[in-house]
Amino acid sequence: MERLKKLFGGTDLTWKKVILLAIAAGVYTAIMALLPITKDTSFADITISFEVWILFGIFIIMNSRTPLDSGLKCFVFFLISQPLVYLIQVPFSELGFGIFSYYRYWFIWTILTLPMGIIGHLMKRGKWWGLLILTPMLILLGIHYEMFLAKTIYYFPHHLLSTIFCIVTLLIYPAVIFESKKIKAAGLIISVLIIAAMTVYAYMNRSVYNTVLLSNGGEAGAEFDGSCTAYLEDSRYGEVEVVYNEAIENYMVEAELKHGGKTALILERADGTKEIYDLNIRYSDYDIEKR
Repeated sequence: MERLKKLFGGTDLTWKKVILLAIAAGVYTAIMALLPITKDTSFADITISFEVWILFGIFIIMNSRTPLDSGLKCFVFFLISQPLVYLIQVPFSELGFGIFSYYRYWFIWTILTLPMGIIGHLMKRGKWWGLLILTPMLILLGIHYEMFLAKTIYYFPHHLLSTIFCIVTLLIYPAVIFESKKIKAAGLIISVLIIAAMTVYAYMNRSVYNTVLLSNGGEAGAEFDGSCTAYLEDSRYGEVEVVYNEAIENYMVEAELKHGGKTALILERADGTKEIYDLNIRYSDYDIEKR
């Protein structure tokens, strides 16, 4: 705990270190966005979500000398790191510089880091209202925790590291930011309640991926009609059904997928003959190939 205390409040955070940290964070994030192997993993989460950026922000706030110093350093850190993420991707993206259209969202947050850094620095005074400043960040972390937990449940162990990261930081922040035992205890109670509530919510609202796996005469080469039945080799992955779509006047296999991973889709005709398709399910897409 003493090492964490030093990390959050005992680091000599010069402007040079802030700039180098921003560059390192931007380069790392861009690499995670570019590597195909990181897709749908915790390593790529930094490219689209806030949990690690919250850590950077609190680290800067707790190691800044004054509220203004805190706000300016947070602002400059994000002003350097975020555009760099997209700039590095330009040569590798079909959009070219058009990829910066995704930066608009982060630019708004970058502007907000200036007042957030100034206000956040007030937590260092150790007053009870400092916990009111921290609580919105804890809630935001809790929302991320629920999102990652739902994804982990759907496609274990994908996003497990991000789920654990959110739990750990939710518990650490109140403990390292405040000196008062009462404020620490109140902060930990808030974090535990957030974790408990979001855990229940994730399990009660499991991720479901609704899609069309096959169409009659489609790319997979399947030919079937209403006399055929469809089912998955392992039913825990979800449910499938042959339906007739009047809009396109064709039969298709619709799916409600509840689990990521590999299984098989089986089409069975009225005479008992079967066609088997290997199915690899992910969060929002899939691969299907006739066996």
